[in-house]
Order: sequence, then structure tokens, then C-alpha cells
Amino acid sequence: MNTRREGKAKAILDKEDEKTGKRKLSGSMAALFALVAVSMSLFHLYTAGYMVFTAMVQRSIHLCFALTLIFLLYPAMARSPRMRVPLTDWALILLSVISCLYITINWEGLSEAVRIAEPTWVDIILGIIATLLVLEATRRTAGIALPLVAIGFILYGFLGPYMPGILNHPGIPLNQFIGMNYLFSEGIFGVPLGVSASFVIIFIIFGGFLEESGGGKFFIDLACAFFGAVRGGPAKIAIISSGFFGTISGSAVANVVGTGTFTIPMMKRIGYRPHFAGAVEAVASTGGLIMPPVMGAAAFVMAEILGISYISVCIAAVIPAVLYYLSLFVFIDLEAAKTGLRGIPKEEKPQIKQVLRDGGHLLLPPVLLVYLLAVVQWSPMKAGFYAIVATVACAMLRKSTRLNFKKLVAALRKGATGALQVAAVCACAGIVICIVSITGLGLTFSSVLIQLAHGNLFLLLILTMIASLILGMGLPATPCYIILAVLAAPAIVEMKISPLAAHLFVFYFGCISAITPPVAVAAYAGAAIAGSDPMRTGYTAWRLGLAAFIVPFMFIYGPPLIMVGTFFEIIQASITSLIGVALLAASLQGFVLTHLRIVERIFLFGAALLLIKPGWKTDLAGLAIGIILGIIHLMNYRKERNLGKAMAFAADPPARGE
Repeated sequence: MNTRREGKAKAILDKEDEKTGKRKLSGSMAALFALVAVSMSLFHLYTAGYMVFTAMVQRSIHLCFALTLIFLLYPAMARSPRMRVPLTDWALILLSVISCLYITINWEGLSEAVRIAEPTWVDIILGIIATLLVLEATRRTAGIALPLVAIGFILYGFLGPYMPGILNHPGIPLNQFIGMNYLFSEGIFGVPLGVSASFVIIFIIFGGFLEESGGGKFFIDLACAFFGAVRGGPAKIAIISSGFFGTISGSAVANVVGTGTFTIPMMKRIGYRPHFAGAVEAVASTGGLIMPPVMGAAAFVMAEILGISYISVCIAAVIPAVLYYLSLFVFIDLEAAKTGLRGIPKEEKPQIKQVLRDGGHLLLPPVLLVYLLAVVQWSPMKAGFYAIVATVACAMLRKSTRLNFKKLVAALRKGATGALQVAAVCACAGIVICIVSITGLGLTFSSVLIQLAHGNLFLLLILTMIASLILGMGLPATPCYIILAVLAAPAIVEMKISPLAAHLFVFYFGCISAITPPVAVAAYAGAAIAGSDPMRTGYTAWRLGLAAFIVPFMFIYGPPLIMVGTFFEIIQASITSLIGVALLAASLQGFVLTHLRIVERIFLFGAALLLIKPGWKTDLAGLAIGIILGIIHLMNYRKERNLGKAMAFAADPPARGE
């Protein structure tokens, strides 16, 4: 069964490679790619464990490695050669090395204010080349949407005098743009790329080591052992395993492909409809982006932008993430109860003791990571490094998980390869930030949003949500957040909302755009595996993840949901919100012990909103409505059960004397 599952997963990944245009390198080219990738991972492990270089040096070397690997692995067009690297890409690799190492070698002289204000002709030429290379690398790894956005911002910068109304500005001279975008840590080599070079890649390498040691299989088997035999078991396995996997992968689509090849067929086998199975996996996988401790690359960027610790972002995200997954868990449990779905046969379920005996030691590195981040409060880079060391050490405890030389190389290669898209989109997002910084577009955009909302916070949040969802449909979560952080989040902050809540708001909606029709990319990936209609799967995923559309509004109005407030306020908000999302799932599902009437569903939905919103008045009102509806529902259930018994008795009365 494992062999068949791995074969299917490989086939799906091969299809994904064809879509993304990855080359199938072999022979000397494959060896060269592996050498560069391993070198990149070793460089970052060295800097994480021993010495971090100056920002511009660290970031320029990181980008040099990333661009080289991208032009080796990703062809320019669908019709480009897949088995070899053409001369044009070798030329791009050479230009990448020159333009990046130019910064590495000359960073001290280039960082002087005079040089930034008046770059030389060499600076200008290499700056233009570096900008074009980043745009092309981003197009190859993440699609055309983000490069088009960046080009639009660049044109806005140059054509400022011709812009209408409040968008008008003096314009950016070419030398100023190159000075800020290429020579200074404001553009390409800005904060987003710094986060990629310092934090994100270490966690991606950690994920590579965990996967090579069998951690991915262990988490799936563990979830299967705990929840496989309960009603709707495979769907609950999808939630748990995707939550674990998603915190490390940082990509909703990669998460769907990674765990969905196992969980979706299992859900279909016990009776889940294909579109529902694909939607469950998509929603569970998307939740990995908002689940601490890793939360993809955006959490690290958020910490840097806000000037707070990474662990502060994680702590704030805990309750909303739990609400997200609890809502999904209750929803699929009620679906199983409504349709009479059972778990997998007990003889197919792994035994908990056996699973823990075979792979329990692989739990130690993630636990150590959380301990070092939350308790010891080490930097993410240092904590990630020692988590990798712990993974290698723990893997040696069992022959089945032991990392030989081949697996070590594979883990290092996976780490570097997994970081390529993040590096490209972070560098490209830096271009956007540069233009926003020079032109003051962020303040302009914020004032426009506030004017459109007429100073009304709720209307402003709706407009920001729409902007986040639209932008997120075409962009990965990280660049989507970065752009919104400099454009939309300041408008919310101006309405006297805490910066952390404002940034989490735009981040959440940027993430859940992956399950929002009409461009629900995670749901479409799930539909491809499930063999279902993509649009129907996307709509179902949106319905399953509806709690994620409500909770961000609630933590804007109720800061206790992001751990801001007294201990009592946080506990109260947590308990009532947990009840609230359970009621929300029930109202959307239309079933608890038996089917709910439409009026009951409407009142239950209202009670759920009142409970999710922190505050004792709304909590009491929500609880009162919920208790009354619960009593009515229980009475209806008993009536139906008694009626069913009576009908069964009438159809088959017992013989006289029995």
C-alpha cells in the first residue's frame, strides 16, 4: 500500500513539475544542480550555527545561489528544452553571479550615502540587470502575476508626473531607483529577502531533514492511529496530518499534493463525495499557513516589519488557528454523522504503540524547536539550526529513520530547492516596497481606503478583505502579505487598531484566498487528486473554511483573540469562541443530532457570531440562544427517534407472548 501511495504521489508531483515547467535534469547537469543546492544549504547552516554575515553579504549570496538554481531548474517557456540547459540560461546564470557578487564584494563602498545617491554607470547597468533577473526568476517560479504587479509599480514610479489626482508625484529618476533598489537594503536586498536568507530557508531545510528521516509518514501514521477508526476518520487524518505538514511546507498547494495523495483516496473509499474530500484536504492544507510555529515565510516578515519577536506573532496567531481547525473538524464530523460514514477498518488502522515505537523519536525535534522559540526565546535562525541537528541525531536512533550520506544530500538539496520560490518572490516584493517607500504610495493608498470607507472601520475592513483576496488569488501568501502590509495595513492602524491585529488581518485573507473561488488554487489541486469538478470543490472549500473569513473581523474588534488583554479576558474569549465556531459549523452543516430547520440554522449562525466576538454581553446572548436552540433540537430529536421506533413497531410487531 505504501509503495502504491508513493507511486501515485510521484505521478502527481511529476504533473506539478510539468505545470511549473521544471526541468528533468540528468547526468552532469543533475550533479551540478545538486552541488549548487547542497552548497547553498551548507552556507545557510554555517551562518545559522556559527556566524551571520553583514545583511547585504548574506542576502546577495543567498540570491546568487537562488537565481543560479532557478535558471538551471526552470526553463523560460513551456516549449523550452526540458532535458538540458540552453545557452541563454547559462548567460542568465553568469549575469546573476556577476550582479549579486558585485554587491557581496563591494558592499562597504556601495553602502555609502553618496554612492547610493549618485551610482556609477556600472552600478546602473548591473542594477537594471539584477532587477530584470529577479522579475524573470519570479515569473518562472511563481507565475506572471507578481512580476506584472512589480512592473506596474516601477512604471508608476517613473511616470509619476503623468499620474492623475492624488496619485501624482514628481517621479523617480533612474539613478535614484537603482541606488535604492540595488545598492541599498530597501529594494531587492531589503527586509523580505533578508527574512528568506536568515530564517525561512533554515526552516525549509529543517523540513527537508524531517521528511527524509520519515517524519512526514510518521505524522500521517500517527493521525491515522488516533483518528482512523472514528466516524469520518480519513477526513480527520487529513486535518491533523495537513496541519503538521503545512506548518513546515509554507505552501497550500504543496501541502495538498504532499498529503492529499494519501488522505483523499482514503476519504473517497469510506464514502466521502469526491468534491468534499478534495475540499477538506484543501482547507486543512491552507490552515497550515496560519498555524504556529512556522506559518510560512510571512510570519518572519511580519515580525521584521513590526519590529517584534517572531514568537510574539506565533502567540497571537494561536487562538485564531485553533478556531480554524476546530470549525473544520466539527464540520466534517457532522458530515460523517449526517451521511453515516464510518472510519477505516480497524485491521487497517496502525497501532498507536507501534507507530510511536517506530517513529516517536521524530517528535523530539519539533518539540525542541517550539521549546527553543517559546521558552528559551532564541532567534528563529538559531532555534532552527539546532532543530536540524536534533533531527539528524534523533534519526540515528532507529535503523528505519537513519540518515545515510545519500539521504543527507537529498535533505540539503530539498531544502535549497524548496527555498527558490520564496527567495524569488521576496526579492521581487522588495522592488514593490522600494517604489512604495520612495513615492509615499502607502500613505496615499491608506488615505484612499479611509476615504472610501468614510471613516467606518467595518467598511474599511471589508474593502481590505476584498483587496487581500483579489491580490492573494494571483500571488503566493508571502508576497501578497508584504504588498498589503505596506499598502492596506497602515489604513487599519490609522483607525486606532493595533498594528499586529491589522497585519494578521491582511495576512489571513491573503492565505485563505487559496480556497476562495473563482481562483481557489489549493481547492483545484485537491480536485485534481479527487477527480472532482474544480469549481464545486472550490465552493465547498470556501464553505468549509468560512470560520477563517469571520475570525479576523472578530480579533480586530476583540483583541483577546490574539492574546491581548487580561488572563481572564483571554480565557473567556477562547472558550466562548471555541463554542462559537462549533455552532457555526453546525449551522452551516444543518445537522447536529438530526437535521436542523432553516430557522434553527439562522439563529444558530447568529449565536455563533455573538460567541466568537469577545465580550461578556455578546457571550451571554450567544450562550442563551445556543442553550434554547439546543433544548428545542434535543426535543425534536427525541420526537423523531420515538416516531421511528413507533413506525418500526407498527411495521414489524412482536409476536403474541413475546
